[in-house]
Amino acid sequence: MIKGLKKWRLFSLLAVFAVFLAGCGQEEISTFHPAGQVAQDQFNLLLLASGIMLLVIIVVVAIYTVALLRFRRSKLGEDHIPEQVEGSHTLELIWTFIPIVLILILAVPTVYYTYKLGDVKAMEAVDEDGNAENLVVDVTAKLYWWEFEYPDLGIVTAQELVVPTDEKVYFNLIAADVKHSFWIPSVGGKLDTNVENVNKFYLSFERESEGLKDGVFYGKCAELCGPSHALMDFKVKTLPRDQFDDWVAGMQKTAEEPVVANADGEAVFSQSCIGCHAVSGVGESGAQGPNLASFGDRNRVAGFLEHDEENLKDWIRDTQKHKPGNTMPSFSKDQISDEDLDALAEYLLGLKVEK
Repeated sequence: MIKGLKKWRLFSLLAVFAVFLAGCGQEEISTFHPAGQVAQDQFNLLLLASGIMLLVIIVVVAIYTVALLRFRRSKLGEDHIPEQVEGSHTLELIWTFIPIVLILILAVPTVYYTYKLGDVKAMEAVDEDGNAENLVVDVTAKLYWWEFEYPDLGIVTAQELVVPTDEKVYFNLIAADVKHSFWIPSVGGKLDTNVENVNKFYLSFERESEGLKDGVFYGKCAELCGPSHALMDFKVKTLPRDQFDDWVAGMQKTAEEPVVANADGEAVFSQSCIGCHAVSGVGESGAQGPNLASFGDRNRVAGFLEHDEENLKDWIRDTQKHKPGNTMPSFSKDQISDEDLDALAEYLLGLKVEK
């Protein structure tokens, strides 16, 4: 088959493989670089399953090769009749016993980790004062963005999940429109977000995201949910507990001490945007559009565009061009003039909690 491939075709094929394999090495999005105990447990299961499959392949190929070389007709003659093993109890026991052993080796740890990783009883745990002992985040997936509510802290954000390191973080997952799937490849396996029920699980973030590309882990929607499914990204920032507490305090202050980088832009926002978006991090989930309280701290516009003024203004002018099927309306020059758009962009980019 290799001979049938022209050199340029073989080179193209190898280049495609190289592109796919290159994606496996990015720490901020690769399952091959576990960033927490949950991801490490799942990675170990992956290695075990792959090892068993590889062992089976090696044994089968070895037997096939030996048979091919040792029992060739040209070597043994046309009249050679191999030993007949039909009805051999020994062989039947061997090829029945070995698969059972392999399945048990894989099944026992799989069942163990299924129950271990599905244990969310600690979500309800409270201390003597009635305060929650663990951080719980309610995640709502929408077309095509993510909302994160911290019910015990009274704050809401969108598109960027901020969590403390070295702690278990528990999640309630639900979808507002169609089925999506919540997935942070470096931190743990995916779990569906359904419209009709809440799915629960936990993740452990044991590596700070600072130092990674963009300073964040990448999160994805892993369920085909519409034309912009591939663009339904979110980012995860992991912070030491003291920095996380500072972030929480900053978000809570946005209710009483709003940041106004451009007063004219704030006026445009109040006239055209406030019906769908909030700029206070204090509140509850359920808004029609993403909460923008920390918009200036984000790494992306609309989840995937470079976070700069040009992309922000281009997004506001034509949202469907960038993210087909999303529910945010576009704003023409008749609705928001270029001057007002400049002021609005400066105002939005100034909404910062961390910087």
